[in-house]
Amino acid sequence: QVQLVESGGGSVMPGGSLRLSCQYSGLDDNSNWLAWFRETPGNGREGVARLHKTGGDTLSADSVRGRFWVSLNYRNKVMYLQMDRLQPEDTARYYCAAEKKNDGIWAFGHQFGYWGQGTQVTVSS
Repeated sequence: QVQLVESGGGSVMPGGSLRLSCQYSGLDDNSNWLAWFRETPGNGREGVARLHKTGGDTLSADSVRGRFWVSLNYRNKVMYLQMDRLQPEDTARYYCAAEKKNDGIWAFGHQFGYWGQGTQVTVSS
């Protein structure tokens, strides 16, 4: 059973930084990719960044490239999203996700159907 638990959200001023964490477990051979998504009221979930569960092959959305970095600690089963130079438009609820083939939201070439509960990030002066 795939389980995902996010932490690390909060409020920050424009230009600040935050690091989100996602403790994951239960990934099998059908869940090879992990990702971060974000969602704002009235909008669907947007893929932010993804990586392979071994830690390689990272990819970020154009809107965050050069400011956000995804990584993971394979031994401890934790995925991170380092967010620098945050802007008000980055305000959203951020979700950790794992691949679920044939069932889920398409992003970065894969379907993601396992979700954490989300963590709120608010960027405001």
